[in-house]
Amino acid sequence: MLKLLFADEKGQVFEHPELVALVRGGVPLEAPAPLPGHASLSVLPGRRPVGFDPATGRAVELSEVRVGRRTLKPNAVAAVLPPGWTRTELPAFRKLAIAPLLPQWAYTAAAWDDERQCHVAWALHTDRRTHWDPATHSTPDLSGLIQERLAGDDNPLLRQLAKCALEYRCFTAQNTFYVRDEGAIPASSGCNARCVGCISEQPEEGPPASHQRIVRAPGAEEMARIGLAHLSRAPGRTMVSFGQGCEGEPLTRAREIAQAIHLMRQATPRGSININTNGSLPQNLALLIDAGLDACRISLNSAHKPLYEAYYQPVNYGWEEVEECVLLAHRRGVYTALNLLSFPGVTDQEGEAEKLCALVSRARVDQVQARSLAIDPDQYAAVADRHAAGGPRIGVPELLRRLKRARKGLVVGNFARALHERRPGYI
Repeated sequence: MLKLLFADEKGQVFEHPELVALVRGGVPLEAPAPLPGHASLSVLPGRRPVGFDPATGRAVELSEVRVGRRTLKPNAVAAVLPPGWTRTELPAFRKLAIAPLLPQWAYTAAAWDDERQCHVAWALHTDRRTHWDPATHSTPDLSGLIQERLAGDDNPLLRQLAKCALEYRCFTAQNTFYVRDEGAIPASSGCNARCVGCISEQPEEGPPASHQRIVRAPGAEEMARIGLAHLSRAPGRTMVSFGQGCEGEPLTRAREIAQAIHLMRQATPRGSININTNGSLPQNLALLIDAGLDACRISLNSAHKPLYEAYYQPVNYGWEEVEECVLLAHRRGVYTALNLLSFPGVTDQEGEAEKLCALVSRARVDQVQARSLAIDPDQYAAVADRHAAGGPRIGVPELLRRLKRARKGLVVGNFARALHERRPGYI
């Protein structure tokens, strides 16, 4: 039996002796997986758990529960997954009138499995490569590595990356100081979108942003110094990426980034240069490709114009420019990935799946990075209920299967691919 989880006011998690776990929308479409290593259970304040009572055959809200000698007003519980995993179901709960907006995490349905005697979560292991393993990040020696690097380099951008590495525990920023794999180059303090779930800038009435946006946009030489040091020395999947969680949209600074790419490529041909972008400015993306950009990851929550624009709230661009950027990247021979911000119950609607499959097929996309959208579920549902393409749910696993059928050779994962990983047949 998969038992309902709930938490007390101190955050201690319990399993209910009788109630069965449900997911948002009712009965889950697929079986859960054992809670992955480095995952955590998160309390959802102001939200009562909802489970299934086998005795009555009905879904019930758990408004009060007895634990030992205590009577609790329980809170709902969700899992937060580590990198490499994609959720397939959302937690079931009833939101109270005074409930706060939830911090920006990707909340995943979870339960206690009586048979396996472990916590479980409704999620898929979509990228099994280990170089983003949390055990190899935030290590005890990181602070020393950062201090040593800063002592020999007064680059202001390096100080920003140190903040991201230590305070926000950004793995890409940490890689800059570990000198390995994919390193970060923040580029922009401004943005031309107002995403509902933006992690670096929120309105006063929104949830607290999980990152503080970079205050000063760096110059081309500052960016090039960071990138060149990484490209010339880093082993493994050597790559630098413009566009990080602590910034706005890098395509708005295309001229400075193009100059930085020129400076890097004048000094070394080694490694890959990637941009993480909202795909808003095709002409600017073309400028970066001319300069030597070889990989592009375009973020989207949907390939359906009404839902995309309702969530991104674009300024002086629209869905048509995003689609053009995806087509342009492939046309110019750039490794093209979609950063799919998925949300069970919306992204896996029949209508949404059809739009995504059509885009992947038409643009000959190389990779779909199946990420879980980090947002309060009710906040996103308020947008999607009015703007999504609709249709019955097919489930996240079936969505990913259809995407693979839409584009022969499509890679589904969570992380960017280095140069040597882009050959046909590489998993």
